[in-house]
Amino acid sequence: MTLVEWAAVLLACVPVAAAIGAFCRTALGPVLAITSGAALIGAGAALAVAVASHGVVHHDLGGWGAPVGITWTVDGLAAAMLLLTAIVGTAGSIHHAVQMPRDGHFWSLWLFLWAGLNVLFLSADLFNLYVALELLTLAAVALIALTGGQALGAAWRYLLAMLLGSSLYLFGVALLYGRYGVLDLHLLADMLVLDHATGVAVTLATVGLLLKAGAFPLHFWLPKAHGRAPAAVSAILSAVVVTASYYLLVRLWFGPFSVYLHAWPGQALGLLGALAIIWGGLQALAQRHLKLLIAYSTVSQLGFGLLLFPLAAGAAPELAWQGALVLIVAHSLAKAALFLAAGCIIQFHGHDRIPALGGSQRGLMLVWLAMALASASLIGLPPSSGFSGKLWLLQAALQDGAWWWAGVMVGGTLLTAGYLFRIFDVAADPAANPNKGGPALPRLLPWSAVALAVSAVLLGLAAPQLAALLNVGGVSVP
Repeated sequence: MTLVEWAAVLLACVPVAAAIGAFCRTALGPVLAITSGAALIGAGAALAVAVASHGVVHHDLGGWGAPVGITWTVDGLAAAMLLLTAIVGTAGSIHHAVQMPRDGHFWSLWLFLWAGLNVLFLSADLFNLYVALELLTLAAVALIALTGGQALGAAWRYLLAMLLGSSLYLFGVALLYGRYGVLDLHLLADMLVLDHATGVAVTLATVGLLLKAGAFPLHFWLPKAHGRAPAAVSAILSAVVVTASYYLLVRLWFGPFSVYLHAWPGQALGLLGALAIIWGGLQALAQRHLKLLIAYSTVSQLGFGLLLFPLAAGAAPELAWQGALVLIVAHSLAKAALFLAAGCIIQFHGHDRIPALGGSQRGLMLVWLAMALASASLIGLPPSSGFSGKLWLLQAALQDGAWWWAGVMVGGTLLTAGYLFRIFDVAADPAANPNKGGPALPRLLPWSAVALAVSAVLLGLAAPQLAALLNVGGVSVP
């Protein structure tokens, strides 16, 4: 195997081995998670450089390729998601290790979740993607439930929603396999035709993934699941786990399902995105708890990503493609930073009630810096990566003459600014909280949030390079 292929294998195997080690020796969990994260960042970066320089990487497991065996495929989009997962996972590991170093079996579940994400981004087989989705579900449910109390109800609802989504997806996969006899995405793309059986399969798989992504109006499980989990878990759920289902939607709709993209289903996905932007923004604006506000923001921001489907069928598909996907990466970094910063604020104040987050902020300056930088990227202020993504997506809508999508983007951006500025308005009010705050935070605790927020902003300076990586092979823009 080549060094690049070894990097892909390491991305799948290292978190599994570390998870087993953390299960056997729970005290080693933080060390295993952080050291594994460093190794995975290196492997992810090497893979991204190789893909950007030499094109798509293929690896046949056991030397057997599709349709007999399983082929891992890493194009620009997959490489970006693998590196993103490594960065967010490492930041979350450091944050949780500082906040709760002795947290039982948290670390083995955390690493199994990480392994499931990496396998999903490497896979190009419909059934292997299902297996990865199930591994994600089981690990995520357990991580949410570890908090206890009200989180148990949120975990139970999350489990039921994810099982329903997985079942719908699996039914769709079964129909496609029965119709075409292959599971590999690339082989299926060459064979898929428009007929009733295929239409039913596409509908089932798409609805299942929309449910797992928390897309409007199937987001009923998301706010409480993300709002009541530990800060590090909320960060990875909102930044990467939800994004993984969106990634798979993109994989399918710009791969085998692309024959439907120019018809009304593509416009329907865009309509769901527009409704998500407005509804999620209004719900976030109405929240009185910080983590619920950030969770509803995820519903809204995912809507921007769904605008890719109608805009890619228009006059500027390349702009739509790079705008939506750069925006999704920017959202992941900023949203992880916001959740980690919210965890610091909750530890300091003892609660996350927004009207009572004012008063003394001594000891929280780094936390509020992270909140400010992440908010700037989420709103789309220059020079952040959120600005680059929104600008390209808006340009795609204007070049296509789709003024309604452009209007939704502008309205959604104003709503984003409204609910995020509301947090800072309260925090700056010394009369909003008569308490003087809690004990000082551990010195290292805010730095994970700061690092992610700074990354979200600085990535805007490298947005053209990120867009070039995302355009490399694998997923074509029709």
